[in-house]
Amino acid sequence: MRTSVSLYRRHRFPAEIISHCVWLYFRFALSFRDVEELMSSRGVRLSHETVREWCFKFGQTYANRLRHKSPRPGDRWHLDEVFLKINGRLYYLWRAVDQDGDVLDILVQRRRDKKAAKKFFRKLLKGLRYVPRVIITDRLKSYNAAKAEVLPSVEHRQQKYQNNRAENSHQSTRLRERVMRRFKSVGHAQRFLSAFGIIMSHFRPGRLLCTAGDYREMMRRRFDAWTVAVSAPESA
Repeated sequence: MRTSVSLYRRHRFPAEIISHCVWLYFRFALSFRDVEELMSSRGVRLSHETVREWCFKFGQTYANRLRHKSPRPGDRWHLDEVFLKINGRLYYLWRAVDQDGDVLDILVQRRRDKKAAKKFFRKLLKGLRYVPRVIITDRLKSYNAAKAEVLPSVEHRQQKYQNNRAENSHQSTRLRERVMRRFKSVGHAQRFLSAFGIIMSHFRPGRLLCTAGDYREMMRRRFDAWTVAVSAPESA
């Protein structure tokens, strides 16, 4: 596998081990110590603190490359927000997914008013660089107010049960939140979930309507995309 000297230089372990540890942590509900134990069973001796540093350093880089090299997401965006309790204070995790369930972006904010909704819309548009055909949300009034200013020409649907795709995408976050015994800070939540959402959804494509052969081919292409993402030069 071709690796970037600038990305992995001064690391004692090869890129294959680093990227595999990052993949294990973000793809499965594992702790850093769990990853350490799994690698130890394969004869690779490293500490859980090493795994932590790798995940913090490379997780977002890998996620960004996956997103940039993937086909453009769908034109129907599902948006939803769910509360997070961090150090005794209530925050809101804003999440957007497309019609296929692929995570588009997330944002942790203190409020869920018009200003917060506008900030999330702008973050989505800046990162994706295209305008959706339709957005689907719950009945939170902040969406209507923000959409009128930021996306005035886009169709907006708020019918009951239409936003189940976004609501269901929160389940994996809740699972990881329990494994991690809650997020330690807003920065910790934003940093982890930004990488986790993209990597997790990349390796969990909808398979309900796929044949076994189609699903295997889809996963082969996605693992190929992962190999490119973890081996591409830093400037790519």
